[in-house]
Amino acid sequence: MLNNDLSAGFPGILEDLHEQHLLPPLHAGWSVRRKSNHFKAYEEVAKRFGKLLGIDPWLINPMFAQCGEVSFAEGEGMECLTTHVDALLSRIKRKYKEYGINEKPFVVVKPDNGTYGMGIMTVHDAKELGGLNRKTKNKMSVLKDGQTLSDVIIQEGVLTNERVNDAVAEPVVYMVDRYVVGGFYRIHAERGIDENLNAPGASFVPLAFADSGRLPQSGEKPGSSGPNRFYMYGVVARLAMLASSYELEVTDPDAEVYD
Repeated sequence: MLNNDLSAGFPGILEDLHEQHLLPPLHAGWSVRRKSNHFKAYEEVAKRFGKLLGIDPWLINPMFAQCGEVSFAEGEGMECLTTHVDALLSRIKRKYKEYGINEKPFVVVKPDNGTYGMGIMTVHDAKELGGLNRKTKNKMSVLKDGQTLSDVIIQEGVLTNERVNDAVAEPVVYMVDRYVVGGFYRIHAERGIDENLNAPGASFVPLAFADSGRLPQSGEKPGSSGPNRFYMYGVVARLAMLASSYELEVTDPDAEVYD
């Protein structure tokens, strides 16, 4: 069982193993995995789930787009990025108007691969991309283990409205197999509701998942109670896990191909 995101690539000792299985498999490592593949799979799962319940899939599925061959340092691929950011913000505005949401939409630009909260920026207007300073360009050029950012994903931003000790907080859910086994809040006192919280200065608080298996309370407004909210986190986590299984199945380099 691996406890390494493999951002720097595969250690030779793990390749060409015989009669052994790795969990997760090597092609789940961030040197080859792409977030856009995951969100394509999740989008399909959300659509099917939304149809089953008769709800708009957008309520559980942020919009996204993807751009390849982007270099913030050299200014390459910025036209693609600007076009996608502008289009995505327009789509979000229409959804906000449809649901009466009185907030300013934003998107988050992040690496299509990699983790560790690096190479992430918030954009409220596509025009912001034309005036990036050197510090921002440098931040958006290098990822964990010295990797160079080249492919980016543009994802609809979701305001982080939860608070723990007056600090902005976001839930993180732990799963083993298909079961929700716990979680925590990532909190950051120096970050705003539209910023990345996975940054230096973040701290963690256990998430009260004691009632995670409890069904939403009858007659209560959706999301109005603690157990209700935690239950919804668990539902979304399970949908994401299902999407991950589809994603890894499709991207498995050793999968058998049938005509």
